[in-house]
Amino acid sequence: MIFILLPIVGLIISNAYEKHMVASLKNELSAYSYSILAIIEVENNTLVMPEQLLETQFNVSQSGLYAVLTTSSTTIQNYSAPNPATESIKLWSSQSLLAPWQTTTFRQPSLGESAFYQAEIDAQAHYIYSLSVSYGSEEQPFPMTLHIIKQQNDLTHMMAEFHRQLMLGLAGLMLVLLLIQYLWSIWTLKPLKNLSTELSDVEQGKSERLTGTYPTELNQVTEQLNLLLNAEQKQRQRYRNALSDLAHSLKTPLAVMQTQKELSVLTQEQLSIINVIIEHQLRKAQSAGQSSWYLGTAVAPIANKLLNSLTKIYRDKELLFTVNIPPECNFKGDESDLLEILGNLLDNACKAAKKQVHLEIKLSANSMTIIIQDDGVGIDPTLREEILQRGTRADTYQHGHGIGLAIVRDLVKSYQGSMHIESSKQLKGAKFTLNFPL
Repeated sequence: MIFILLPIVGLIISNAYEKHMVASLKNELSAYSYSILAIIEVENNTLVMPEQLLETQFNVSQSGLYAVLTTSSTTIQNYSAPNPATESIKLWSSQSLLAPWQTTTFRQPSLGESAFYQAEIDAQAHYIYSLSVSYGSEEQPFPMTLHIIKQQNDLTHMMAEFHRQLMLGLAGLMLVLLLIQYLWSIWTLKPLKNLSTELSDVEQGKSERLTGTYPTELNQVTEQLNLLLNAEQKQRQRYRNALSDLAHSLKTPLAVMQTQKELSVLTQEQLSIINVIIEHQLRKAQSAGQSSWYLGTAVAPIANKLLNSLTKIYRDKELLFTVNIPPECNFKGDESDLLEILGNLLDNACKAAKKQVHLEIKLSANSMTIIIQDDGVGIDPTLREEILQRGTRADTYQHGHGIGLAIVRDLVKSYQGSMHIESSKQLKGAKFTLNFPL
């Protein structure tokens, strides 16, 4: 609005000033004309003019202010002209006018009327005020037209200087208004900046809720956000507690069953597997219950911790891990969920791999993509959907309980993400691609 309104205001002021100056010039030339008409005398049908005029500019050569008296050719007796009806004859001119001018440039208004107009004389623009009067008696009238001429240069210079001052003034005003607007914007938008900072802290796990003081317009928003954060934390906590209670309730009956001597070796083995699963879920529930819910979890430390453990577990295979994780990469979710996702996929990749496992994370403006590849035999396309179901295990892995990929699938879906299984063009094995919106 500043860039639109101020130029419009400047244009209006400039036009008004120019009209005012032209009107003032017209009044000035009109006053000059009456001062000259007051000293004109006509004796015996002859014009008599003083040698000097009261206005000194009329007496100075080429001063830019001139006076000329003209009359119709029919007024002068014994004057022959090719077109006496329209021809004008100069009767007198001020001393400021040296070179003769063509009188055809001047207008001849009706008797008692005046005209104010612009004309070009000797390739220069002039303002002219013409006034027609008549001297003498009714029997012997002596009509004439007085022309007061002023060069346009002075007015042009004044207008140019006014435009320059006006432009400088408006430019300065524009800068001041922009500075005021900028400072006002900073002050009025400061609560939004604080809100953005607090939300960023919540996303990165530095804070659990919004604690700042905000104006009335934002109070309802921040209160609703805090309610949402609290509800989400309580819901996750209830989930962890229920999981922990379930694991505890199953652990005791399993322990009793394992003490029975008549159980077969196969049954004992399956009970041991179930016990391992329960222990895993207990650890997961306890670790999540001891920590607060965070929206932001750094990926690199979790991945490094997992890879260090897998390197020791699969020491005999001498696997080569290639990792490419941006330092600023954050998973907007629970740390234990990220640990579950990466742990299952990397463990499966290590089981299937011959020598190489690649972990790569790519960030874009709207998503985070996790890519895990191995150089194993890959996964048959017909089994890619089947192995995501609980209890199903691909033949690629000699060990496993068939729920790892199903857990990963459920966790990815809970974060509105997607998971795709395909063949790795680089390593020729399996390739898991996980995409999470940011």
